[in-house]
Amino acid sequence: MNVLKGANLLVMFLLELGVLAAGAWWGFTVSAPPAVRIVAGLAVPAVFIVVWALFGAAKDARFPQTGWRRIALEIVWFGAAAVLLGLAWTPVAGIVFFAIWLANGVLRLVWGQQQL
Repeated sequence: MNVLKGANLLVMFLLELGVLAAGAWWGFTVSAPPAVRIVAGLAVPAVFIVVWALFGAAKDARFPQTGWRRIALEIVWFGAAAVLLGLAWTPVAGIVFFAIWLANGVLRLVWGQQQL
């Protein structure tokens, strides 16, 4: 069981990286002039990083969120990435990304890896 719990935490980390990748991918591929794409491709992941560092980081968040605020933060953060991934690639990819996050979140709650 410990292996599965560790794998679930690895999936959470990979999902967090996926958020940054989805933001960059969308930014660099948006239908706009090259300068706008470069700025968007760098700024969107930067905004995601700042939000996560302030509110969502596991142990070092400046303003850690718990309860319904944590749930809302994750829904918005991972949901935004799912939308951007859906726009940059295909809607199915965004739906799959969000579904993986949802399953991961349920397992984190069931296994006590996430406190509310």
